[in-house]
Amino acid sequence: MTEQDTKFLDFVIKALVDNPDNVKIVRTVDEMGVLLTLDVDPADMGKVIGRMGNTAKAIRTLLRVVGMKNNSRVNLKINEPAGSVKAPSMSASKSVDEAMADLKL
Repeated sequence: MTEQDTKFLDFVIKALVDNPDNVKIVRTVDEMGVLLTLDVDPADMGKVIGRMGNTAKAIRTLLRVVGMKNNSRVNLKINEPAGSVKAPSMSASKSVDEAMADLKL
């Protein structure tokens, strides 16, 4: 019963990704609550994070609800795969900020 959060996360992530065999979830409990650490295939990272991080945010919200039902605080950490590259939107937003600064001159 206490690992309902892990079962839920496993179900959701495996339904999202193309490589469900590469999904690994590690559950740790401390005084802060439950921490679920997620590893997925690098090719599936975009599906788990989603556009602007919306999928990851939604999964975290649902995990909090599952946690509240079981009187525990549940957090999700998504490990970045080795050799992965930051999303191009990160660098693009920087250039947009620079462009906005140029407009104010």
